[in-house]
Amino acid sequence: MARWEPDARGRLLHAALDLFAEQGYDATTAAQIAERASLTKTTLFRQFADKREILFQGQAASVATADAAVRGAPAGAHPIDALRTGLDALAEDHVPEQREIGRRAEAITATSAELQERAAFKRSAISAALAAALAERVDDGVAGVLADIGTRAYYRGFAEWARTDDDTDLAALVRRHLDQLLADLRPLLSE
Repeated sequence: MARWEPDARGRLLHAALDLFAEQGYDATTAAQIAERASLTKTTLFRQFADKREILFQGQAASVATADAAVRGAPAGAHPIDALRTGLDALAEDHVPEQREIGRRAEAITATSAELQERAAFKRSAISAALAAALAERVDDGVAGVLADIGTRAYYRGFAEWARTDDDTDLAALVRRHLDQLLADLRPLLSE
């Protein structure tokens, strides 16, 4: 085994995606993933708490990015503009190679209740980070609603981006979905 090769986390991710697609999430063991990645099981568990976490390895970075970007928006910025700043930062963290990973991970997640639960937790963590940062600008209830709308726009944009192979800009897709959701809400709020 070539334990000294770089990018253990990336190799584990690709090995996990391949094995989950080939034999299913439940039938795949951590040992199989480590072996496919040419690593030891000990190395896998140094990197991740369990096999499920391999697919969600970007959560901490996403949460930190969302929080920092919203908090870093200009003090006088409208809360929706601060939210846009946070969503733009989340989108800018993605590189084109993540499209294929996103497609594959989405298909695998759809087959496993355990992964769906974990995906919901990630989504909730991003929304909570946005809400906490926005609560410095508006009432926490309003911050929570804006964060939920922003998170929904982010995930819609990411899903659309992952399905394309062109040079579509993820941030633009997320902004379009955010603007559409806000526009759809306006008539409901004036009734």
